[in-house]
Amino acid sequence: MNQTLTSIDFPRRLDRPLFLSVLATGLLAFTGVVIETAMNVTFPTLMHEFQVTMSTVQWITTGYLLLLAIVIPASPFIKKRFSSKAIFLTGNILFSFGTLLGFWAPSFGVLLLGRLLQGAGTGLALPLMFNIVMEQAPLAKIGLMMGTATLTIAMAPAIGPSVGGWIVASFGWRMIFAALLPILLLSLLCGAFSIRQSSPLQAASFPGQTYLFLTIAFTCFILAASFAGQRGWTDNLVLALFAGSALFLTAFCRFSLTAFHPLIHLQVFRRSSFSFCVAGLLFLQFICLGLGFLIPNFAQIVLKEDPFTAGCILLPGCLLGALLAPISGKLLDRFGARKPLLTGCLFVSLSLLAYNATLTDAAVPLMTGIYALFTLGQGFTSGNSMVAGLSALPPALKADGNAVFNTLQQLAGAIGTSIVATVVSMPQARFPQDLAAATSLGSRYAFLLLLILALLQFLCLYYGTKKKDTIA
Repeated sequence: MNQTLTSIDFPRRLDRPLFLSVLATGLLAFTGVVIETAMNVTFPTLMHEFQVTMSTVQWITTGYLLLLAIVIPASPFIKKRFSSKAIFLTGNILFSFGTLLGFWAPSFGVLLLGRLLQGAGTGLALPLMFNIVMEQAPLAKIGLMMGTATLTIAMAPAIGPSVGGWIVASFGWRMIFAALLPILLLSLLCGAFSIRQSSPLQAASFPGQTYLFLTIAFTCFILAASFAGQRGWTDNLVLALFAGSALFLTAFCRFSLTAFHPLIHLQVFRRSSFSFCVAGLLFLQFICLGLGFLIPNFAQIVLKEDPFTAGCILLPGCLLGALLAPISGKLLDRFGARKPLLTGCLFVSLSLLAYNATLTDAAVPLMTGIYALFTLGQGFTSGNSMVAGLSALPPALKADGNAVFNTLQQLAGAIGTSIVATVVSMPQARFPQDLAAATSLGSRYAFLLLLILALLQFLCLYYGTKKKDTIA
């Protein structure tokens, strides 16, 4: 294989290897997201089978997110040092081995190890998929291909809770892992024969010190977000972990700005369009994960629905948003980023305004319809925010920008669920005698918070796309 190619020399064209490469990496990322959402419905079963507490079983998700946050920042270095095919094969093997461990798991520790390996595999696959699109797709079709790539991931939240609940009820939780194996095999076969190298490899040295700083910072941050839901945001341990995260993140930034070969080039944030698009996508991720926690719990506790019905509230909307992703990408290719992004922000804001206005008369069909409106906006903004932000960067910084987008999305999702859970639990603690009424009150506060974040998302993407769109 010719390793002297540059991303400019590589022939950008829509061909079978490109589609198979995006499919292979997309399926691998899909399995990571789908099992993350599916495992949420297994917590009561796992607590009973392994005799662990809720705070312990939550590490099934927390540990997975932690590995994602640790692996993804290293993706710019990994991309320079190793071939795309080697990265993909390593990610697939790690995820597959973790899946087998999860299926076998005689103890909670083995199950957790399997989830950590799955997190490492997903951490390799996510940036690789977007790097392939940004380097190999024709410039006039990047929006379409980014939408196609996003489609595979966007389908996962729709499938995870409902299918996961059905599998647990019908076959047991271990079959969730078994069901992933055919998808992983298809991903392996597609990627092994299609993924190509489109940028030169470099014998760069690994910035171990700055990576250690960032790893500790993210570990402290995710632990703090996890413990905050149990101990409260003013607990001494939670505050100490947030302080430690801020300290090590500051050290990472200081060393990165002076390093000759930094882990991530922080110069990406000097491009205001990029920074605004990152912030807009983070607000969207916060809202998305917050709604994913809020709506099923509201339906079960306040509306007295069963878990399967509560999970299915999200299903039509997620399918709609997923199918819309490639279409919104085509609109970006035709009209630029500004129109589809601001249209999407409008739908997101209207959906949250509708939730706030109709909460007292909430019913399953109404909540399902409003969530479909939200996912309509999500479909217009999610992938297109990345395209708009990365297009503001020169080719040499696109891998760094990709790592920033993917890493911060994981952190936003982790803290989003914790903050929404805390907002809902505050009235529950004050009025434990009427859990339904307390949950309804807490949900009202949470929906109001999410509406404010939706307006902030609109402002960020308004200013992020104010300059003329350039896709490079």
